[in-house]
Amino acid sequence: MPARLAVDMNQEHICLRPIVESDFPYFLALLNDPAVMGEHLWTGWRQPDRIHRVWAETGLLTDEQWTLAITTDGEFCGYAAAMREGASPATPHWSIGAQLLPEARGRGIGTRAHRLFADYLFAHSPVMRLEAETESTNLAEQRVLEKVGFTREGVQRAHTFRDGEWRDMVLYSLLRTDPLV
Repeated sequence: MPARLAVDMNQEHICLRPIVESDFPYFLALLNDPAVMGEHLWTGWRQPDRIHRVWAETGLLTDEQWTLAITTDGEFCGYAAAMREGASPATPHWSIGAQLLPEARGRGIGTRAHRLFADYLFAHSPVMRLEAETESTNLAEQRVLEKVGFTREGVQRAHTFRDGEWRDMVLYSLLRTDPLV
């Protein structure tokens, strides 16, 4: 199946593309501003200049990690990222996630972007499996993953530390062979 990089739905043109320089004010806010990140993602300050240096060197597209901008009608509204993981070279998979600016949330953009990103990863890498994790209290992200066709596999207890306490994470997967939703 060819990878889709863009889709038109509800009069908004959703597209994935590499991160460009003009995205950085918004991209850095999604990485380093607690008010923009949302309650489930703020884990403390990060080095804002580090990500810019990595982008200058790699475009945020390496053999181990791919980060793409999510745009609506040509405007940056978030990003999707995948990290290659696996216990051995025989078991690689992508661990994926996406984050939207506050004004882009609740409009179906995240669902469509996740679908585009999954299609893209399956079309451009030979992995069988995509994984996504989200906090057990992040019901909106769980709905997005299920709409895209991810299967809930279980709860990982005390998996991530945020805001002074350990949080449970829910693990989801999507296989190359799963039916399209």
